[in-house]
Amino acid sequence: MTKNRTADLHDTAVDVKVVLSGLWISMLFVFAYVDIFGFFRADVLRGALAGEVPGAGLVIDQTFLALATLFVLVPSLMVVVSLLAPAKLNRTANVVVGLLYAATVALLIIGETWIYYVLGSVVEVLLLLTIARVAWAWPGRSAGTRTATTVHSSSRGTAVVRSQDHPVL
Repeated sequence: MTKNRTADLHDTAVDVKVVLSGLWISMLFVFAYVDIFGFFRADVLRGALAGEVPGAGLVIDQTFLALATLFVLVPSLMVVVSLLAPAKLNRTANVVVGLLYAATVALLIIGETWIYYVLGSVVEVLLLLTIARVAWAWPGRSAGTRTATTVHSSSRGTAVVRSQDHPVL
């Protein structure tokens, strides 16, 4: 007798903080790989060797690299902010940074002719808009939350009861 194994699966709710953090990680992977794949392009290699960003007319110097590092640090830190910041700050930061970066990436593809770059940038924008949407729709306490009660034993052997609201997506 064969048993349908998928019928026994239970889909669990994922905390909105974990969803946001995962979306930021995915966006950073796409972001990094699009830049890494650029080094297979002769024009990018020639520009890097000449100390210039091809087409943009930017000089690759300490200022450019410091600003590029800051540009990457913000979404990198959003992974941690999404997991650790309180809901109100978390929601605001994810909406603002997600929309700001979506607009920036959309502007950076203007005039780009390489398909891999456009494809990667479109995926980045979609992930960033999804981040903003998930954060905007952050569930409140009255709708879509459940309270989990956990019992822990203290060092003196007495039970400690803690309740925590968990958003349900």
